[in-house]
Amino acid sequence: MNPLVSILIPSYNSEKWIKSTIESALAQTWKNKEIIVVDDGSTDNSYNIAKQYESKILKVVTQDNSGACVARNRALSISQGNFIQWLDSDDILAPDKIKIQLTNSDQSPQTKVLHSSAFGLFYFRIKKAQFNLNPLCQDLSPMNWLLMHMGKGHWMIPAAWLVSRKITELAGQWDERLMLNQDGEYFCRVVASSELVKFHPKARSYYRQGNLSSISNIRAGKSLESLNFSKTLCVDLLLNLEDSEITREACINYLQRSIFFSNGLDSPIIESNRKRINELGGSIVEPHMTKKFIIIKNIFGLKTARLIKNRLWHLEIIIRKYWDKILANLFRDGI
Repeated sequence: MNPLVSILIPSYNSEKWIKSTIESALAQTWKNKEIIVVDDGSTDNSYNIAKQYESKILKVVTQDNSGACVARNRALSISQGNFIQWLDSDDILAPDKIKIQLTNSDQSPQTKVLHSSAFGLFYFRIKKAQFNLNPLCQDLSPMNWLLMHMGKGHWMIPAAWLVSRKITELAGQWDERLMLNQDGEYFCRVVASSELVKFHPKARSYYRQGNLSSISNIRAGKSLESLNFSKTLCVDLLLNLEDSEITREACINYLQRSIFFSNGLDSPIIESNRKRINELGGSIVEPHMTKKFIIIKNIFGLKTARLIKNRLWHLEIIIRKYWDKILANLFRDGI
């Protein structure tokens, strides 16, 4: 068989990166492919850059700004592929990524085997990408994958996956109500719709770090509500698959981590999680605090202490990002 693979790229104000992303899709050594770029009402030059690559195998469409999930669903509705490769507009695929995942695999679009890959994190220099394999990087049953993801906090990037048409249809569309953790919620459904998660260690994808425009919005009220809602959906999914002591513990740990995204333990979001955790037989635990954090909290209060911690985290990202950019320009090995 020679199945068609649809590489789907949602894009919004990504003029700095979209060229490299599209070229990595075009460079795939798996020949039978189509590439669909959906520009979500960009206000920069993203659409025009993507349009330059339009061809028989690459289609570019545009829409009014409606959000990433709407753009992804638009791309999916247009696609004809037997397999779906999701690719964010600032991420990169290794040239043989798809070929490795499909070679010696069941290539039927009806297969329920879900393919994952190794993934590296980088800023500008892809050659310096850091590949830190977590426990999800192995062959797993869907239940064990979900338990490790939700219970232990391990994760994978959207580009790591290669999804059959059958699994895609069973999982359903991206949830357009969500602003945060859209991919986390969606791929939990994808995993739950599979019969095996097959890991391919030699297949590689790359995640670009340092997009502060999205990170900075994580504590906005509506974004936090969306994050909490997405986690609730994931908890419901896991418990519907199996309601046991093991799955309940994983759900408690998953909800517990919401504390790290709130500015106070008395917030409505934390209170809703506290109630759900109690219903599951657990109790909410305040996150670990360093001595420095405790001193700042005692002087300025919890909200200010978390704000300072957040700003310092952003500053560290900025420094790492632009130092890597300097080195990329110096040695001409950026992408």
